[in-house]
Amino acid sequence: MSANSAEGPARVEVVLVKAGRTKIRYPADLLSDDGARITVRAPWAGDGTRDFGFVRFEPGDVFTEHYWRDRWYSVKEVRTAGGTLKGHYCDITRPAVLTGTELVVEDLDLDLWRSADGTDVRRLDEDEFAASGLPETDPRAAAAAVAALDELETRAREDRFDALLS
Repeated sequence: MSANSAEGPARVEVVLVKAGRTKIRYPADLLSDDGARITVRAPWAGDGTRDFGFVRFEPGDVFTEHYWRDRWYSVKEVRTAGGTLKGHYCDITRPAVLTGTELVVEDLDLDLWRSADGTDVRRLDEDEFAASGLPETDPRAAAAAVAALDELETRAREDRFDALLS
């Protein structure tokens, strides 16, 4: 289902929750919702520039974000204001929930980066995940999170990543 109308794309509010608290909330254009995958587009919602060392997110960057109701991750295509692909930032999350115009996603600390050319694939924040206590408090969710990270890394390294987004 396309989410566009004569007035333009529908709007949703993306709500990223971490450890029971809202980490960030921002408006996004709802591009599509096929019942399993929800795709939105939004400008970089962070304050100023965030330099990770291997990529910089900065004002003007555009994120096309793919969320699934039945998968434990989201994939964010990151482009410059001019349209150049920087890469894909993947959050390991519980499956997304869209209620009305609010898209709620619970971040489980693990992340994956894949550069535009696919040569730089890196797992991120495994120390934060271990420190979160999730493996002890919710072993089923922790196992699903690790499996999701493994799946994304395998897809990224075997050039099967783009199939997720088509």
